[in-house]
Amino acid sequence: MSSEEALAVTNGRRARVSPHDQVDALTGAVEDLAGQFSLQPLLERILRRAVVLLGGDAGSISTVDERAGTYRKEVDLGVGCQEGKVFPLEEGATGAVVANRAPVVFDSYSQVRGGHVAPPDRARLHATVAVPIEWGGRIIGACVVFSTDPQVRFRDEDIGLLGLFATHAAIAIVNARLHAEAAERARRLAVSAERERVVRDVHDTVARALGSILLHLDASEEPGSEHISAAREAARAALTETRRTVLGLGPALLELHSLEDAIAVELAWARSTTSIRTDLVVTGEPPALQPEIGQQALRLVQEALTNVITHARAASVRVGMMYGAEDVAVVVEDDGVGFDPAVLTDRRRSGLGLHGIVARAHRLGAELEIESTPGWGTRIRARIPYEPRDTGSAARADVPWRVLVADARPVVRAGLVRLLGQAEPDILVVGEISDARDVVDAVRVLDPHVVLLDLRMPVLDGARLTSYMRAAVPGVSVLVMTDDLSDELLRDAVHAGASGCIGTDLDGAALARAVLAAARRDALLTESVIGAVRGRDRAGNDRLTSREREVRTLVELGMRDKQIADRLGISAKTVEKHVGALLRKTGAPNRTALARWTDLSEAPR
Repeated sequence: MSSEEALAVTNGRRARVSPHDQVDALTGAVEDLAGQFSLQPLLERILRRAVVLLGGDAGSISTVDERAGTYRKEVDLGVGCQEGKVFPLEEGATGAVVANRAPVVFDSYSQVRGGHVAPPDRARLHATVAVPIEWGGRIIGACVVFSTDPQVRFRDEDIGLLGLFATHAAIAIVNARLHAEAAERARRLAVSAERERVVRDVHDTVARALGSILLHLDASEEPGSEHISAAREAARAALTETRRTVLGLGPALLELHSLEDAIAVELAWARSTTSIRTDLVVTGEPPALQPEIGQQALRLVQEALTNVITHARAASVRVGMMYGAEDVAVVVEDDGVGFDPAVLTDRRRSGLGLHGIVARAHRLGAELEIESTPGWGTRIRARIPYEPRDTGSAARADVPWRVLVADARPVVRAGLVRLLGQAEPDILVVGEISDARDVVDAVRVLDPHVVLLDLRMPVLDGARLTSYMRAAVPGVSVLVMTDDLSDELLRDAVHAGASGCIGTDLDGAALARAVLAAARRDALLTESVIGAVRGRDRAGNDRLTSREREVRTLVELGMRDKQIADRLGISAKTVEKHVGALLRKTGAPNRTALARWTDLSEAPR
């Protein structure tokens, strides 16, 4: 027989196993931990060895979740199978261990409060010992051994021995959790890696090709051609679908539901967010809406509900849909704090939410009424005609702010486009550029108001691109993107004419505000940015070597590289390197500016 079954019988009673058998059992438990066993079989082997060594007849191991107030029976031995069942921590020997924060011993199982062993097994169980399974100062489980012999009593040495097996069980449980977490992490990493691969493949092929097609179509000499207009719309629709695929977006709500069902989903979101009371009223017979009407009506309701959740502090909100013969009326009412309607005339004070609602209604040719009184809630009513006005070139002209996104990273470009599209309907992304060498041509062709530009673009950095774009199209505003205010290129970009600097931690609303400010020629340079730029300017001047100062003096005199080389007795190639260092240290965008700025402290800020 194995040591697990080596039970000596003396006068009809079970006898304690020998110390040699105890060592064998403990050694076997340690060897089990080193093996490749899943949690349940491993716990079962540990429990079986513990029951044998203590001279018991049955036992169990449970895991404990104190936060949830429950424990789960992982393995049973010699009693009715309850593996996998969950019980309250107020019950059973496991509950007694957790309540006592220490081992417990009962002379009879009948003394166990709330014991849940089935009656046939309960009647034959007598002495019971239970010890906590601990890890990191927390109780993560309990190990219990029962005896069916009414003469058996468990002693302190039994508690100590069972505590050793509890330690083995703790190691097994923690290892199993760590392995499960590692497997889940590996799975998530694999999914993420595959998603990024798909993003790169799709965006770098299909989206790039469609973007190039749009550039050429927009630059066509026959903008009024019916075929070109159709091709432009087809390419733009395909690009939109590509972006949705890259972003992992499923079908839009309206592709799965009617407009009122989609609004009901939004109201459910509002309830789950703030426990606000909601009501949806639909009257009239809904016709088959054109996709543009349904989408814009849904976005209008979404923006109104977002305003209610974010600002109104309302207890209830009501949405009404009234279908008429020629239009659908959408009403959103809340009983919140309200606001002064005068802010609607001030684009700076009205906020992106209200401004977005106004812009959407205007685009649809809808009649919009916004009524609000401080302390008495807000009512928004839009009458949206079933036949929208032309959404072709006229709609494009309606969008006042055109934005070009320049970043070598496909995911960043896609994210910026999505954030801007969701946050501000008055912003139209007219192009996405991944290659720095194409940026200036795109600016000439697309004539954007604002360019969102990665400061560390490959091949041509953001500072040089800013200088080139401003030279090609002086009216363009450039927003450079960086999180490092100490980057020397930031100073260079500011000197080259960048309108501002934004970080990558902005949400959609903040990003849209920055773009709108740049489009309106508002300053976007914070004091920290200005201070960092000026500090590095002064430091840059101090860092010039004596040779660089000599070269700079000759450049200021208008001498060319060959003349400077002859004057200083060095090669023209060395002069070229010194001039490059001067441009980098002083922040001058080009040689002409370097020659003009005789004192760096007078350089334009």
